[in-house]
Amino acid sequence: MAIMKGPAIFLAQFTGAEAPFDNLENISHWAGGLGYKGIQIPTWEASLIDLNMAAQSKDYCDELKGVCANNGVEITELSTHLQGQLVAVHPAYDEQFDGFAPTEVHGNPKARQEWAVSQLLLAAQASRNLGLTAHATFSGALLWHTLYPWPQRPQGLVETGFRELAQRWLPILNAFDEAGVDVCYEIHPGEDLHDGVTFERFLEATGTHSRCNILYDPSHFMLQQLDYIQFIDVYYDRIKMFHVKDAEFNPNGRSGIYGGYQNWTDRAGRFRSLGDGQIDFKGIFSQFARYGFEGWAVLEWECCLKHPEDGAREGVEFINRHIIRTTDRAFDDFAAGSADEAGNRRILGLD
Repeated sequence: MAIMKGPAIFLAQFTGAEAPFDNLENISHWAGGLGYKGIQIPTWEASLIDLNMAAQSKDYCDELKGVCANNGVEITELSTHLQGQLVAVHPAYDEQFDGFAPTEVHGNPKARQEWAVSQLLLAAQASRNLGLTAHATFSGALLWHTLYPWPQRPQGLVETGFRELAQRWLPILNAFDEAGVDVCYEIHPGEDLHDGVTFERFLEATGTHSRCNILYDPSHFMLQQLDYIQFIDVYYDRIKMFHVKDAEFNPNGRSGIYGGYQNWTDRAGRFRSLGDGQIDFKGIFSQFARYGFEGWAVLEWECCLKHPEDGAREGVEFINRHIIRTTDRAFDDFAAGSADEAGNRRILGLD
């Protein structure tokens, strides 16, 4: 019998200067009080984790785990979404992405990338010290500006881009392999890994690295009109993490997938709190049950309308209601008869 773990919550959208969101003790108490069983920690939030210390000291990691356990939750995974983004940045985005890194590397793309890689290597060691088996991140992007190209892409550009991206990530993937941890790339617009085809290109360029895996978030597939349930059928053996996030797509005569540079409220495609959008979560949880997914169901709250604390509170019951405890027997076993080879041959009229 397989059962998904949860509910858990990604803390990136909730951390802040005010209690209960200001440190690990307070925020884990808040999450546990709502009924969450796990928390996913963004490693760029120094109020929640000292990544350097976590990479160096198992005792420190045990202290973090103890704080969480006292509040009824456990650490599900660490996240390096911001640092992973900086492993590969096209120069057109340098100024915008500098904000993801310390000020001392601003304006210096080479130093910024080196810092990002060092952060990922620390995260591998920290994950091992915490006893975790999966890690959340972004791939970064060299090709995103050519997504809808005019003029057309030169021959070989895509292959060169993915070859370079894989070369940057291979040392990191190897470090995570040594730590016994899967790297789970969130398949996401703005990243070179933004759908199934691009994940396959990257996976091939890494030599089908065993630690190259997927963080599944159906909201990003809804907004690009990809079949998010069939995606599970295709990639279930590479999906190691699950962000439970809702979305809706309501195109009109003025805008569609690209959004017209509008704010989130006015776009045709919008992220919503769980249950307020159009995602078929019954279908998703059923597919995960079919394939025996045993990872965590982690709420990621991103909604253009609802207050985050309301979304977090409602998310607990929503996830609990959708997690499927898989059956250990067929529903019609009561009608089964005994069977042997001779009996089977008689039923088939072979004797």
